[in-house]
Amino acid sequence: MEVFGVDIGGTGVKGAPVDLVTGTLVRKRTRIPTPQPSTPAAVTEAIVEIVEKHGWTGPIGVTVPGVVQNGIVETAANIDAGWVGFDARTGLSDRLQMPVTVLNDADAAGLAEAQFGAARDQSGVVILLTFGTGIGSAYLYGGRLIPNTELGHLKFKGQKAEQYAAGRLVKRGDLEIDWWAERVNEVLLYIEELFWPDLFVFGGGISKRFESYSHHFSTRAKIMPAVLRNKAGIVGAAYAASIGAGHG
Repeated sequence: MEVFGVDIGGTGVKGAPVDLVTGTLVRKRTRIPTPQPSTPAAVTEAIVEIVEKHGWTGPIGVTVPGVVQNGIVETAANIDAGWVGFDARTGLSDRLQMPVTVLNDADAAGLAEAQFGAARDQSGVVILLTFGTGIGSAYLYGGRLIPNTELGHLKFKGQKAEQYAAGRLVKRGDLEIDWWAERVNEVLLYIEELFWPDLFVFGGGISKRFESYSHHFSTRAKIMPAVLRNKAGIVGAAYAASIGAGHG
């Protein structure tokens, strides 16, 4: 079975058809720079271009960097504020003339890792965390998604957890990676105390360097680096569309 997945990011809109037996992209993904300003109308046209390039007709899954409830985008991170309150499911479905499922980007990554990646066959509680500009999160139990958890917004040491330990703190040079990893461990221990996961999946671009700092982590739960990485949004979006996951 194939379904088309689209991943909206702050710098790029990416899409490709996905084989939902293997979790692999059927064809090379198409990437278009995210329009500036990244209004719903402008991004919708980018999605139309990507879908038409592949000659796709059928269900489509789309990730958005924000909370999505019943197809409506409630927050916007790294995209235009005009997305807040936008009925993305209806707007995209009407423009594309195809059924569209919309969900949070970290939730899509969590679904992808649970179905095809690091958390495959994990029956308990899995928390995926993506470390980048902020900290995105996905919470799954028995492979089923509990959407829109936003664990990066937990209050920690008088600030949001993502202000304390986001991946951007290393990329822009505020912290050496060892100091950053020690902060991340504090956040992981705090999340573990609240939710008692069986597995943490560690995502975001910085997960490529996982082996260089993972010795700083001391959680009871196992921690594994994400497997699908930059494909996770596309794969998770397609999978969500196939099962009607999330609130989109």
